[in-house]
Amino acid sequence: MASAAEQLARNLNFSTFSKAKALQQRIWFTLGALLVYRLGTFIPVPGIDPDAFRATFEQSEQGILGMFNMFSGGAVQRMAIFALNLIPYITASIVVQVVSTASPRLEEMKKEGEAGRRKMNQYTRYLTVVFCTIQAYGISVGLEASQGVVLNPGWFFRISTVITLVGGTMFLMWLGEQITSRGVGNGISLIIFAGIVANLPATVVQTMELSRTGALPTLAAVGILLLSVVVVAVIVFFERAQRRLLIQYPKRQVGNKMFQGESSHLPLKLNTSGVIPVIFGSSLLLLPATIASFAAQGNSPQWLQVITAMLGRGQPLYLTLFAVFIIFFAFFYTAIVFNPTETADNLKRSGGFIPGIRPGERTAQHIDYVLTRITVAGAVYLTVVALIPEIVHNQLAVSQFIGGTSLLIMVTVTLDTISQVQSHLIAQQYEGMVKKSRLGGGKRR
Repeated sequence: MASAAEQLARNLNFSTFSKAKALQQRIWFTLGALLVYRLGTFIPVPGIDPDAFRATFEQSEQGILGMFNMFSGGAVQRMAIFALNLIPYITASIVVQVVSTASPRLEEMKKEGEAGRRKMNQYTRYLTVVFCTIQAYGISVGLEASQGVVLNPGWFFRISTVITLVGGTMFLMWLGEQITSRGVGNGISLIIFAGIVANLPATVVQTMELSRTGALPTLAAVGILLLSVVVVAVIVFFERAQRRLLIQYPKRQVGNKMFQGESSHLPLKLNTSGVIPVIFGSSLLLLPATIASFAAQGNSPQWLQVITAMLGRGQPLYLTLFAVFIIFFAFFYTAIVFNPTETADNLKRSGGFIPGIRPGERTAQHIDYVLTRITVAGAVYLTVVALIPEIVHNQLAVSQFIGGTSLLIMVTVTLDTISQVQSHLIAQQYEGMVKKSRLGGGKRR
């Protein structure tokens, strides 16, 4: 038996969308905000020679800088004001969430509702400024170490670069929050998504040109295309996959009538954490690796050059750390967004129960057991999708814009955004049905 929400979703059409004026305004606001972001990726940091930096960047494009450039929408390649993108903010969010699980004070703050959430966001912003400052200063020093990139090296260039890059990240953080509250979807994910999509056409053309000139075998180019299609299909399948737990409600009597017990399902997504583990894992790898890559271009110590080489894209240490981070954050983020005990208590209060499982603590244990098993499958899926294409593309020296990480982010964010739009349309249609019923009731009276 379909639920009311599913029946409303089936009735959605273009006419429903044309009447949803509020949703249209949200979409236009989102597009406008993403346009502002894209314009900022073309404004260079003052005090550098763009041509000299482009030549320096091309020497390490296939390394970790190429991955960072993918997340920033090409801003690193142009050393734009948005070159740091939202990586420091994401890293700060990771640190705050991890610390909150070990700090009783922060744990209590999370339970304070909207006020607690604002305080946590404020701590995240402060930590973002710290990470931005450290990373921006490392980049400024690395730029000075590169021959001919900085026009006037010195403290004035370093300070101006730090202020510019920190300001760019803080603006993007504010812009992402505005998209989340006034637009459609998660603003942070959409900004990263926009950067990847903007560079996708050029990447496809570049791959075709490599195939035409013979630098990339035709069979390899076809294989990459087929691999991308398979990866997209796998992502869609696993992101839609659910484990549904049967929920039974007892019979109830209203007056002299006895109503049969109803049944429903508790849907548990195979990948509850979404694309967050991949973004978090990439952010933690990019923060130290980017600074090391810039610093290693100058007269850097031997140990720094070794670390930079080991953290290069496709290297065993890079792939191992990436896999560990993905698996860890898949479980960590799932534990944050889904509480089995709270879900079991809600079921008990509403009279629902899982057949064969005692309500309360036993139900929470059963839900946690099922959730842990499917999260294992979800973590393995994320790891395989993120790493296998990376290995293949690294062997063929192909741009990572069409790698597993970029495809995963694009497909997942697209699915989430479509779900957000459908939710707004369902809410719009439901409000219209309620108004009609009220008007009909008034006429009958």
